[in-house]
Amino acid sequence: MAYSDRAFGNAGALPRTTGADAAWSSFARSQRVKTQRLAAHDAVFYEGDAADRVYELIEGAVMLFKLLPDGRRQVVEVAAPNALFGVVAGTLYDCNAETLTPSVVRILDRRELEASNEFQVHVAECLREQIERLHDHAVLLGRKSAFERVASFLMRFVPKRGIPGCHGPQGEKDEKVIELAMTRQEIADYLGLTIETVSRVISDLKRRGLVAIEKQDRLRLTDVCGICRLTGTH
Repeated sequence: MAYSDRAFGNAGALPRTTGADAAWSSFARSQRVKTQRLAAHDAVFYEGDAADRVYELIEGAVMLFKLLPDGRRQVVEVAAPNALFGVVAGTLYDCNAETLTPSVVRILDRRELEASNEFQVHVAECLREQIERLHDHAVLLGRKSAFERVASFLMRFVPKRGIPGCHGPQGEKDEKVIELAMTRQEIADYLGLTIETVSRVISDLKRRGLVAIEKQDRLRLTDVCGICRLTGTH
C-alpha cells in the first residue's frame, strides 16, 4: 500500500512514525506470527483462495493483480515495505499477489487481528492512503494519454516532486536514477497499455533527452521537471 524506491517509487514510502503506527508495530511483533522469505515471482496467494491470512511486507515488493478469462492482466497495486495486503471484506481474496523481487512477508492470522484495536486503526490509515492512490490511478487510466501515463509512472520514483508544494530541483542537476523491479509487460499491465506502447514512449523520452537507459531495469531521469510537465497534472 506504499511504494519503495527500489520497487515502485518513493511516493508514500517514507516510514510513518505516528503513535498509531508505533502501537501497530509493537502489536504485530507481539503476535504469534510466521515470517516467510520468498523468491522473485513467487505466488503469495491466488484470487479465490480463502482469505484467512493478512500479510505485512517487510522487505521487497509485491504485485497485486487480476486476470480476465482470456488471460489479460490488470495490475491493481504494488505493495512495498510496511504495507499490509490481503485485507478483504469477504472470505476470499479478490485478486492475486505475486512477489516482484526477493521479499520477506509477515503472515498474520485474520481472526486474531480483527479483534484488535491496533489492527483496526492501522487498517483505517492504510485504506485512507489507498483510496487517494486509487483516485489518482482512476484518472490515469480513464483520462491520461500514453505519454502522460508513463510520465506519471516515472514521477512516482522521485520523492516529493510533482506534488503540491514541490520547489523543483534542489541541486545543479535535475536528475534521478531509478531501478525498475517491474518488467515492461508488468508496467504495461499497470498502466493499461501494451508493451509496445510503453517501449515506444520510453524510447521517445530518450530521444528527447529526458531519460537515459543505463540497463534494462535502470533508468536515469535526466530532466525531472521535463518529465513532470508531461504528466498532464501540472
